[in-house]
Amino acid sequence: MELMPALRFGWLNGGIFLVLLVLTDGILFLVFPKKVVARLFDRSGWSEKQITFTVVGKLCALLCLILIIFTPLRVGSFVFVIGAVVTAMGLIGLAKALFDFKNTPVDEPVTHGIYRVSRHPQIVMSSVVILGACIAIGSWAALLLLVAARVFSHLGILAEEEVCLKQYGDSYRTYMEQVPRYFVIF
Repeated sequence: MELMPALRFGWLNGGIFLVLLVLTDGILFLVFPKKVVARLFDRSGWSEKQITFTVVGKLCALLCLILIIFTPLRVGSFVFVIGAVVTAMGLIGLAKALFDFKNTPVDEPVTHGIYRVSRHPQIVMSSVVILGACIAIGSWAALLLLVAARVFSHLGILAEEEVCLKQYGDSYRTYMEQVPRYFVIF
């Protein structure tokens, strides 16, 4: 791993991992009912401050993604293998989280499947995919940008939980008491 790897345009760059992420999300969003997809992106009830921090997080994520896209993969190295395994685990977890979300009635909080071990598995698993790409390209800079993006996005997650508390009441409060926000931690 190095702080800032040499950037160049090429087809064997970290962008391959991001294509897999986009395909996973894109295909599932196409086959899911429109009301499920709309529910995934609903930001009503968020404060201006929460939206601002989320936007800053998305800008950090965008810089991370650009760095990944223009950094060659370290094919044949240990970091590539580790990155590929981490990415695969993230893609599988993300697909599972999206199906669990889809199969929950709109008037109920999502509490089954992978949501039994994390209140926000979609965010966590998307981060795992990007983490795998950061490892596979061997870039500390990309990893730091990913961490910054997730720190700012955390405020958006808090906003989402506030909205869920208003919408689902005590059932969501009980869920929050039983299930950690990000798997084992927090």
